[in-house]
Amino acid sequence: MATQNYNNHIRFYTPHHFVFYPVILFLIGLSTYLAFTHSEYLIWGMFAVLFIILFCLAFMLRQHYALTLQNRLVKLELRYRYFVLTGKRFEIIETQLNDGQIFSLRFAPDEELIPLIEKTIAENLDSKSIKKAIIKWKPDYERV
Repeated sequence: MATQNYNNHIRFYTPHHFVFYPVILFLIGLSTYLAFTHSEYLIWGMFAVLFIILFCLAFMLRQHYALTLQNRLVKLELRYRYFVLTGKRFEIIETQLNDGQIFSLRFAPDEELIPLIEKTIAENLDSKSIKKAIIKWKPDYERV
């Protein structure tokens, strides 16, 4: 596995991204084509609508469940790391950060975390800026 950094931290799930989605997109395209070229256009049109709904539901549910759990875990991990490094509770300053900032800070190694949190609060850095400011990327290979 390649060393993770800002440029390669996005992760794909092969069965979902490269099997399910292409198949459902093919079925949407096929049923749409058949709806416009065959006399049973209502039936094929309904199939197209059904496949589009299935596509949207699958995408929303997959993302929603996994990301909700991941977000909770990232916050808990950051709270723990902050407490170990400072002996103070992270919840006190957590309210000064938005979720995107917190999620970006997880990639900072321990030696960069506290100064980067302070810089983020002082300069209100966005998540991209936080990620780019990390010198020694702390990989997260178990992300969704």
